[in-house]
Amino acid sequence: MAVCILRAPGIYAADRLPLARIRRGDPVLSAADDVHTNHIHADDLARLAVLALTRGRGGRAYNAVDDTTLRMGDYFDAVADAFGLTRPPRMSRTEIAQVLPAMTLSFMSESRRMDNRRISRELRVRLRYPTVGAGLLAAQGAHTLDQTHLTDAPESS
Repeated sequence: MAVCILRAPGIYAADRLPLARIRRGDPVLSAADDVHTNHIHADDLARLAVLALTRGRGGRAYNAVDDTTLRMGDYFDAVADAFGLTRPPRMSRTEIAQVLPAMTLSFMSESRRMDNRRISRELRVRLRYPTVGAGLLAAQGAHTLDQTHLTDAPESS
């Protein structure tokens, strides 16, 4: 059996956004200390998994990422902007180490720009959400529907 690997950092969807963290006002790294980050919408990742089963080449690793090039702080700013929230404060790496848990800091220690040409070329995928912006636009619609559903729900007696 041929095996291939999907490398999937930064998985997001309407129900996997850092909204609570942004609402709490948790800081992000200042521009000078910020790291590159890569993202993939959960629906696109699921499609890639299926395509990897049928089109993936044995022994290959595929970067399951969209076309967006962002730094982590810019990602949090984009999420905040999309949902009308205040952007998170920026702090230096030294300052942020004093206020965030070690687990959260660990995500701010990695910086990579991953290339997704192989998924386009070999898996022949056309991402439904080719950018974080497209995914956030869809998430806004999903959150609006959730709020409408909750508001219009009949009261229980």
